[in-house]
Amino acid sequence: MSATLSPARSAPGPSPDAAPLIRMAGVGKTYHAAGGATVRALDGVDLDIADGAFVSVVGPSGCGKSTLLRMLAGLDRCEEGSLRLGGRDVRGPSGEVGVVFQAANLLPWMTVRENIRLPLRVGGRHAPAEARIDALLEVTGLADFGARYPYELSGGMQQRAGICRALVRDPRILLMDEPFGALDALTRERMNAELQRIWQTSGKTVLLITHSISEAIFLADQVVVMSPRPGRVLRVLEVPIPRPRSFDSIVSHPAYAGLAREIRALLTEPGDAP
Repeated sequence: MSATLSPARSAPGPSPDAAPLIRMAGVGKTYHAAGGATVRALDGVDLDIADGAFVSVVGPSGCGKSTLLRMLAGLDRCEEGSLRLGGRDVRGPSGEVGVVFQAANLLPWMTVRENIRLPLRVGGRHAPAEARIDALLEVTGLADFGARYPYELSGGMQQRAGICRALVRDPRILLMDEPFGALDALTRERMNAELQRIWQTSGKTVLLITHSISEAIFLADQVVVMSPRPGRVLRVLEVPIPRPRSFDSIVSHPAYAGLAREIRALLTEPGDAP
């Protein structure tokens, strides 16, 4: 039995009048440490993300990027402001959201296929999904590795398996927290190209946290630049480079150098940019 993933839309994005799939309004977060100390992680974050968009978020270490992702995933509570997915308040983890972290965190005693199937066992979901798993393994280039164990895979292959696991419940949204940060430069470039292909094939809405300016531009429709802690949105930059993209083609595109300079300037300016 064969299956295919839902194709990406042929039209580039929704109607301008369409409601955003993800809406953040005045989102703030303060952590309270033992002894009464407080850390203001996020302050007044406003951001809309369209259905089917690929958005990258860059910012200094400690600016609250991962906190924002965890709140969207329902793993941390939104204490201030409004955080909505598909018109509903985020109140906890949802099957509509898949998450990929920096480490693949595959269970070593399970095969790749068993690791990918694991989310279907959470929350009482035991529906047959072999056709979908086959389709995910195929689209990520792991069709011949479903019976292998994690120790038999390279770091990049393990991350691809982690992406499959995040997509197996067919979520509308894929959240990625520096998934390629631990990979070497060449493997990271290959994984960026793989992720672009997976996104174009699946049509998911993707929010990627990264420290890499080139990665952010290569993958995204929009790049969100955040301030130092407490994190705020400094600017949302459109990426006008046509797809499909390769690293050779984007560095020669007239818009690339200007975008990279603007992002770097925003990240290095003292204080908030206008």
